[in-house]
Amino acid sequence: MIGKISGTLEYRSTDHVLIDVRGVGYMVYCSDRTLAGMPGVGEAVALYTDLLVREDLLQLFGFASLFEKEWHRLLMSVQGIGAKASLAILGTLGAEGVSRAVTLGDVAAIKAAKGVGTKTAQRVVIELKDKAPEVMALGGSLSNAMAAATAEGAQSVAEEDAVIEDAAPQPIAAGDGASGGKGSAAAASMSVQADALSALGNLGYSPSDAATAVAQAAGEDPEADTASLIRSALKLLAPKG
Repeated sequence: MIGKISGTLEYRSTDHVLIDVRGVGYMVYCSDRTLAGMPGVGEAVALYTDLLVREDLLQLFGFASLFEKEWHRLLMSVQGIGAKASLAILGTLGAEGVSRAVTLGDVAAIKAAKGVGTKTAQRVVIELKDKAPEVMALGGSLSNAMAAATAEGAQSVAEEDAVIEDAAPQPIAAGDGASGGKGSAAAASMSVQADALSALGNLGYSPSDAATAVAQAAGEDPEADTASLIRSALKLLAPKG
């Protein structure tokens, strides 16, 4: 299994890129959002990847973060969602947006992706709603994994002037380009949501209720720190009336 590609961007197309890794070119298909965050041709690039294996096809799909990759794998498990539809959903909403839409049961948000109809969007929400809290809770460990990959890449650059693995990619928002500022902010937000979700679980709230409250609170205040997010989520979970 090819889990990550690090090398030099040779060219980009409308739905894929070619990455040169020590003289071997890998064609990797990506969402519009991930493509928009790619560096220029000739520059270093790193993507987490998932390999689709069929009798007549071997196809690599690339993601800016492990969080995005995990959502791709979950989306692909839903009947009627193939790789193309999964990338369309991720390209439209981003990994955090998919988490929020699935958790809140926002069928309209899923349906906004090109080629995804109402019934398919409903299946995504129904089949993945119980799995969303688990993926959201991975936020902290995924951020740690990305930081470790960054450190590993920096060491590789210092030791040899070949394939550059100087930065594990971060979640990319539309318009980020090659800059990592917004990507870093998205990773931080993901970690904060994961911490808040864990805290609510420790307080006895069910994963589903906790995830719904955290997703709603994060949507209302994307800049909230962990403590603020927990307080907001608790207010949403408080008995009404």
